[in-house]
Amino acid sequence: MMNNHNDYAIHAQDLVKRFGDFTAVDGIDFQVQRGEIFGFLGPNGSGKTTTIRMMLGLLKPSEGHIEVLGYSVNDEPEKIRPHIGYMSQRFSLYNDLTVMQNLRFYGKVYGLRNQILSERIQAAIDMAGLKGHEDTHTRDLAGGWRQRLALGAAIMHQPEIVFLDEPTAGVDPISRRAFWELLYELIVRGITIFVTTHYMDEAEHCHHLAFIQHGEIIAYGSPDEIKSNYMFGQVLEIEPSDTVKSVRVLLAAKQAGQIPLEEVAMYGALVHVVGNKMSELKSAIFDLLRNANIEVYHSAIIEPTLEDVFISCIR
Repeated sequence: MMNNHNDYAIHAQDLVKRFGDFTAVDGIDFQVQRGEIFGFLGPNGSGKTTTIRMMLGLLKPSEGHIEVLGYSVNDEPEKIRPHIGYMSQRFSLYNDLTVMQNLRFYGKVYGLRNQILSERIQAAIDMAGLKGHEDTHTRDLAGGWRQRLALGAAIMHQPEIVFLDEPTAGVDPISRRAFWELLYELIVRGITIFVTTHYMDEAEHCHHLAFIQHGEIIAYGSPDEIKSNYMFGQVLEIEPSDTVKSVRVLLAAKQAGQIPLEEVAMYGALVHVVGNKMSELKSAIFDLLRNANIEVYHSAIIEPTLEDVFISCIR
């Protein structure tokens, strides 16, 4: 038996999923509080989608237990389904149907009829910003609009939890930001959101996060907790005259064991160098760059980004 049913929107315990000899999810535990955005992060093939499919009741766990909204997914999946929405990476819309036809189809699948169906369709169109485009074929919509329409369709039946699997993959940055603004509006309405993503800037907007790799959770907590508890080493941010060459020089020094660095990564025009006691390593790093005819315009030891922590954990 688990905690009081109503404490959490989702509670997973010792969750395992095997496919033959392959273990896709390997004994994970996590809780999602009601009314929060919970981010589930990991590289491709780390077990994210398999975990979502178990929570939706589409895959049976090999071991362990999940409760969603106080119901056991193992024992009563049919009780959960009316209360959850799901949007997959592929946007789950029918391209040859119009905006209106897609919404009418999903509404009917969710059991909506007549006046309520009309009202919910209107609300979805307003939310997606598609007023005046009701008769446009979905295949003719830009990615950002299609994605908002898919979200509108996924919440027509007013679910308590929405599961979003890589919902912004392949969508431009402005559309991604607009989509996250919609997610915040859902939170204000008391809806819980479980989202998988590989975009670190999106992870910063979640209330709590879990990092998963090879089916195991390797970091768990709020973005701030993860930064302070799971970062191995300090981050020196450098603005050099030649970013690509700087990374090459520093990686070569790391591999040759010249300087004990944990990580060297490019951040746009900047370079992040991770190591222990960075204040003692700084001068050796600058000497190395100077010898390679690279100027350092600016440098500072900074708070790690989630991307720094993620790379550190994955390694």
